[in-house]
Amino acid sequence: MKRGKFSNEDRIRCEILTMQRTGKSKTPRRHGPKKASNTEKDPVGVYCRIRPLGAEDEECCVDMISSSTIQLHAPDGLKANRNGEYKETQYTFKKIFGINTTQIELFEEIAKPLIDDLIDCKNGLLFTYGVTGSGKTFTMTGAPGDGGLLPRSLDMLFNSIGSFQAKRFVFKPDEKNGMEIQNQVDALLERQKRESQQSVPKTPSSRQRADPEFADMISAEEACKSENVDEDCCYSVFVSYVEIYNNYIYDLLEDASFDPIRSKWLGGGTPVRNNEFIPPQSKILREDQNHNMYVAGCTEVEVKSTEEAFEVFWKGQKKRRTANTQLNRESSRSHSVFTVKLAQAPLDADGDHILQDRNQVNVSQLCLVDLAGSERTSRTRAEGSRLREAGNINQSLMTLRTCMEVLRENQMYGTNKMVPYRDSKVTHLFKNYFDGEGKVRMILCVNPKADDYEETMLVMRFAEMTQEVEVARPADGPIYVLPAGRRQRHQASRDEMSRRIEERGGPGNSDDPNLLNRLIESLPALPPSEVVDAFDDQTLPRLVEVLEKRQHIRQMISEQFKTKANTLMSMLQQFDNQHSAKETFLHNQQSKLNEKDKVVVSQRTELERLEKKSKMLEYKIDILQKTTDMYEQDKRSLQHELETREQRLQRELGERRRLEQRMHGVVTDTRHKWEKECERRVNAKQLEMQNKLWVKDEKLKQLKAIVTESSSTSGASSTECPEKPARPSRERDKNITQKRSASPSPTPTALPVHPMHRRSHSAGGEKWVDHKPSSNLDLDTVMQPIIPNAIKVSTPSEKALSKCQKYVLRHQELASDGEIETKLIKGNVFKTRGGGQAVQFTDIETLTQECPTAPSRKRRSGSAEARVQRENNENVPPVSSSSHGYQKRRKP
Repeated sequence: MKRGKFSNEDRIRCEILTMQRTGKSKTPRRHGPKKASNTEKDPVGVYCRIRPLGAEDEECCVDMISSSTIQLHAPDGLKANRNGEYKETQYTFKKIFGINTTQIELFEEIAKPLIDDLIDCKNGLLFTYGVTGSGKTFTMTGAPGDGGLLPRSLDMLFNSIGSFQAKRFVFKPDEKNGMEIQNQVDALLERQKRESQQSVPKTPSSRQRADPEFADMISAEEACKSENVDEDCCYSVFVSYVEIYNNYIYDLLEDASFDPIRSKWLGGGTPVRNNEFIPPQSKILREDQNHNMYVAGCTEVEVKSTEEAFEVFWKGQKKRRTANTQLNRESSRSHSVFTVKLAQAPLDADGDHILQDRNQVNVSQLCLVDLAGSERTSRTRAEGSRLREAGNINQSLMTLRTCMEVLRENQMYGTNKMVPYRDSKVTHLFKNYFDGEGKVRMILCVNPKADDYEETMLVMRFAEMTQEVEVARPADGPIYVLPAGRRQRHQASRDEMSRRIEERGGPGNSDDPNLLNRLIESLPALPPSEVVDAFDDQTLPRLVEVLEKRQHIRQMISEQFKTKANTLMSMLQQFDNQHSAKETFLHNQQSKLNEKDKVVVSQRTELERLEKKSKMLEYKIDILQKTTDMYEQDKRSLQHELETREQRLQRELGERRRLEQRMHGVVTDTRHKWEKECERRVNAKQLEMQNKLWVKDEKLKQLKAIVTESSSTSGASSTECPEKPARPSRERDKNITQKRSASPSPTPTALPVHPMHRRSHSAGGEKWVDHKPSSNLDLDTVMQPIIPNAIKVSTPSEKALSKCQKYVLRHQELASDGEIETKLIKGNVFKTRGGGQAVQFTDIETLTQECPTAPSRKRRSGSAEARVQRENNENVPPVSSSSHGYQKRRKP
């Protein structure tokens, strides 16, 4: 029986008991970005890279002036201003990389600091921007033998944390943009479960052969690592790969049925919906409890090596949408986002297992974005789905420009305009980087050929403006209260324990043949045991004595072995007791820590409640302030309106007083005038009466003279009649009377004249539709139009029109003299080709009503001619009129 050392079974049992005591916990979500008043900000770092020309004879429109200045000049045949001269513009960036810049130089300057920040628990965003065919995908991905920023970043990350990685499934995504942490037992069960389920796709293994295209991307001489790695922490890397196509998000790592031979999309951009291929479902953006944006349901793969990460990347890269256009043989038709998420947690005080404390777990991420290039459809000659893709790409890039412009305006001028992040999935996904904290780097890829001059000028303007946008500087990494060097001390103690066990003999040493040979050699040598005869009494006693000595030595070795075994067992028991005491102490400390956590959580809850209350009060104060300002503004406007109305009232009162004075003068003048007119009329009437009385007197005198003359004639009949004296002529009297009289002599009464009228067209034998609207008024006149064989309707209908050949509409309107004028609008009814009825108007008759004593409106009442006419009308006897109630006339 082999005691006095640790067996493998005992070691595994101790580890399982230790892990079961630690329990299971979840990593806390990382606190969202807080906008503190004293937060330092850094501008967005914009770098420019110039790709080589495709041919040596191509015209170049870009010149590199210095390491930070680039000059853009118009190509031949294009005049930039009206006077015909070439207009050269210069743009300044943080650094400019020429056509001879290698990928490793670009990585050392731009991406390497982001990997250092990623290990130091800081977020980062790196994206390429430019026109189509400017080398964005090559800069991000690279080519075999010349890896880009993405593979070099992954290689540096795994070179730095390779020996400090946790086992698989110790960190596990919770599908809500957070991390769960599992103990060793649960992680082991999870690994066994994944290995046993053959139907479930396995996580790619580093032992599998990498894709040939990525096998030789990075040479061993170019490998690098970070010096900021904390050896007392455990790390796990998770990667995800999505694309934004036509403003929809698709998961490139999602396992779905895919046929590489058949096309994924039809010509019109519609997915093939049959039994052979099912298009992937688009993902949506969600906001976690810390107001960070993430892609819900996105596949996150845990990788343990650079080759494994390359394999996952290439799996999604083969699903990314590309197409052949006039400007680029493999043009990206979507924006791709490759996210590297690093979860890290410190080791416990013994340096053996991951600390199961959710407040000590941190998650940082780096987003590597390859934006699709902006393009003009007039140059690419895109049609159908390509045209739709180009429109969505240009729209998303335009939204990015708008967001940068609004951010710049808000930061420079202190405005508070709303940034339209939600107008595009690209800007909505990276909203946290611009409103929160983290480093943002932009690589402007430029194609120097002259054909891209106008597009290059636009992207350079935008890139230069983006440098003025500032982003909050990320906070420093967490500081752990546990002592440093825990992992090294634990490893040293394990090595010392193994050495001591080996010194005291272990299961591995018992099988060593050299040790067994040394043990046999330490025993007394056996003497010659050859017996000469039966009476040999020396050989056997000598052999028995040697065997007894060997037996005694064996017993001594056995007793010594038992003593050491008991000592080792006592030491093991002591170690177990110490371990139990430490476990009890840790349990008590954990209980105290949990109580303190509860107090902290309650205080944090109370603090959040007070913050919410404070925000609510601030919001109410803002509302009250806005309401007060609105009321003050209304008050000022009402006061201004009141003052305006008072001034208007004063002006109206002044106008009224002036009008009263003017009207008083007019009334006075009118009264004087009418008094004179009345006096004149009275005098005229008196003169008229006097004339009439004189005429009567003259008539009486003449009658008296006639009577006297007749009596004298009868007296002289018997005798000779003397000659009659001549009396004055009556014509002279008449003239004198007319001169004295103001009234003209009466005229003989005129006989009524009946003019001839044209016979109405309505008197025919045709049938009529008499349309009299219900709004017409009935005039009680003597003359009324009567139409025989007429169907009277208030609303014309097709049925009535089909039975008649004529149509008349009675229309009333107000004439210029204030009287109602009736028009009879007549027409012929005929059938149309479609089977309906139509009316063609041919004649209009107008019926008017006049008052014979009404004065003419064309004469002014104050004229002398009108006064004379009124005076004559007063003295003229009434004349019978031949005008009827209605007078008919025909209008053409």
